[in-house]
Formats: sequence, C-alpha cells, structure tokens
Amino acid sequence: MPKALRLLAEHGVLLRTSSYWESQAVGTSGPNYWNVCVSLKSPLELDTFKEKVIRPIESQLGRNRTTDKFAPRPMDIDVILCDDQPVGEYWFTLAYVIVPLAEIYPAYRIPSTQEPVTKTATRLRQEVWLEAR
Repeated sequence: MPKALRLLAEHGVLLRTSSYWESQAVGTSGPNYWNVCVSLKSPLELDTFKEKVIRPIESQLGRNRTTDKFAPRPMDIDVILCDDQPVGEYWFTLAYVIVPLAEIYPAYRIPSTQEPVTKTATRLRQEVWLEAR
C-alpha cells in the first residue's frame, strides 16, 4: 500500500493518512483486506481524478477489473468524500471505511444522521472485526 500512497501523492498533496486497518474480505472468501484512509488535495475534478489517476494506479498495482465487483484484487482505491461532500451514503455503513476516516477527520459528521464520525466508528468497531496494524 505504501506504493499506492506514493503514486497518489504524485497527483496532489497528501495531507493526512490513517493507520492501516486489517478487515475480513467483503463479498468474497478471499484474503483479508488492508484499509487506509487518506486526505489528498488535488487540482483535478473528481471524474478526471478517477479516470486519469485512480484507475491507472490500480492497474499498475495489479488490478484487473471484472464483472464481479467483490472479486479479490490487490488494489482498490475509492473516493469517500470530495470537497467534504459524500460521494455516496453507502460508505457510512462500512467499518473498514468509517474507522480510518474517523482517525483523519474526527470532526466530520455523517450527513444523513449528523452523528460524529467518531461515534459511528466506535459503534461499528463493536460490530465488525478490524485490527490496526
């Protein structure tokens, strides 16, 4: 994962990085996942960033996209927030997203509930196995 962070930093300013968190694979019986949340400032618009930065990095690090979105893969980069706005509400139900996010952005409030992300992270940690590494 450090290589992915170095590659991302070539396209913006890496402001904060969470701990690395190990979680069980979701939607597959594959190996455990490693999760990290970063805050990155980039001059690129979100769609351009995804197409010109994220997909090439994932590909360079061995990801082959298939129709099975839960297939094991060596790298998966997701955008959770863009300019403090959620890219999707789904992310706020996932411990492997919320726990690292709470580390780097503890003041953030979940838009649908206005609950502090730290409170949501504490609750989810009680429900799902995650281990800081």
